[in-house]
Amino acid sequence: MGPSPGSKAGAKYARDWLRQQMTDHGCTRRDIAAEMRVRFGVRPREAWRHALGLTLQQAADRLNALAAVRPEQAVAADASLLGKWEKWPGSRRKPSPGLVSLLAELYGCTAGDLLDFEDRQALHAGDPLLLLGTAAAPASTAPADPADPAEPYASVPAAADPGPAELVELASEEAAAWAQWAESSNLGDIAFEQLLADTQTLAARYLREKPGTFFRDTRKLRNRVFALLEGHQHPRQSADLYMVAGYLCGLRAWMSSDLGQPRRADTQGRTAWLCAELAGHDTLRAWVLSTRSKIAFWDGRLKEAITLARRGAELSPHSTAGVLLNCQEADAWSRLGAAEEARAALGRAAEAQETVRGRDDVNGLFSCGDFRHVNYAAAVHLRGSAPEAALREGTGALSDPAPHAYGTAAQLHITVAAAHLALGGPEGAAEALGPVLALPPEQRLAPIANRLHGLAADVARCPRADQQLGVGVLAQARLAKGAGQVA
Repeated sequence: MGPSPGSKAGAKYARDWLRQQMTDHGCTRRDIAAEMRVRFGVRPREAWRHALGLTLQQAADRLNALAAVRPEQAVAADASLLGKWEKWPGSRRKPSPGLVSLLAELYGCTAGDLLDFEDRQALHAGDPLLLLGTAAAPASTAPADPADPAEPYASVPAAADPGPAELVELASEEAAAWAQWAESSNLGDIAFEQLLADTQTLAARYLREKPGTFFRDTRKLRNRVFALLEGHQHPRQSADLYMVAGYLCGLRAWMSSDLGQPRRADTQGRTAWLCAELAGHDTLRAWVLSTRSKIAFWDGRLKEAITLARRGAELSPHSTAGVLLNCQEADAWSRLGAAEEARAALGRAAEAQETVRGRDDVNGLFSCGDFRHVNYAAAVHLRGSAPEAALREGTGALSDPAPHAYGTAAQLHITVAAAHLALGGPEGAAEALGPVLALPPEQRLAPIANRLHGLAADVARCPRADQQLGVGVLAQARLAKGAGQVA
């Protein structure tokens, strides 16, 4: 028994089975193409290709070979381009009349067989493709030959050469058709506002929610934006979409790093950077460089983290990205033991905070308020042999009753605990660490795990620390690292 009528369109075995069954029952290729359309919901050009049993690459290769013996038809196709021609008007790649004629010759059908009502709706009156589609279809009663999907090309009668007047008229119609296409768009102002609002919501949700299902939500929205970019919109709207796509890819890059996957985070970061370049958006460039600096920092590439942070700080001096980027540079310098450079970077972060104007584009993860600033500053003070300053600033920030990002709050609690240990107060360290150890496993992100490992070493060096505290911290660090890498 073969696949059911509802078989997935992408299942090649289902298409092969249908083609074989219909061929065995004497059906023509036109019959098979029609059934492919009904059963799998594909466009006519794709249906005819499946009727012959050709892959996209096989069809593209044979189309190029056919074009090579038709000097008047300049075609250079590959699998990706042919797939876009098949999807039009769902893609921005409209097939030309010459291309449709070549496909008809390749598949042994008429040009009209390769056009449907959706194609005709997208064409203006007098479009040459419509003229191709009015040609009468041949009977095509010969059954398909499954053994030879590359059977000799059917002949197509050559059209008479148009005269000068007809050429002028045709050129005018083509210009009008192009103007109509250029003026059209698959994105409205309200739709873009909704995409940006959804992105802002995701960036805010990440600071307080579990990352598992959230990661899938971000992927879904990013793919919606990518699909819109595959279509046609005005250049200004394309730049806006690239901006949203860049923030979404940056968000996924940050999340991937938090889940202990630096290589995958780097991939997301490079894609985010490409979107920022295509959008021509300096503030997005700065946030992407901040994200990539964060990834490099937690992957142990500290000098690279400094370089990326410095590049970003030069791009967006009046957004909170400038504050965060200088904080990130200070963080990396302090890890390298360069106290003077770290203090200088913290000074630039304070100056940047004084010059912030307006609101951030997205906020949430892509924003650096006072609490986030203090988290970095306290950690730098601690590494710079100033535990009193770290304890004072960290405790003051944590006393603020306003809700904070759980990841940032956890890191600041760890810094305060380490400051207590450095000052010989293990009891204060245990109290400060309580909220961190109470986090559910899925919120124990990789940075928290790394900080807990460092704290476990501090406990071991503290003469008054309870051995049980060190064992508990190390155990929680291992649990956090495992949770972050599996989530």
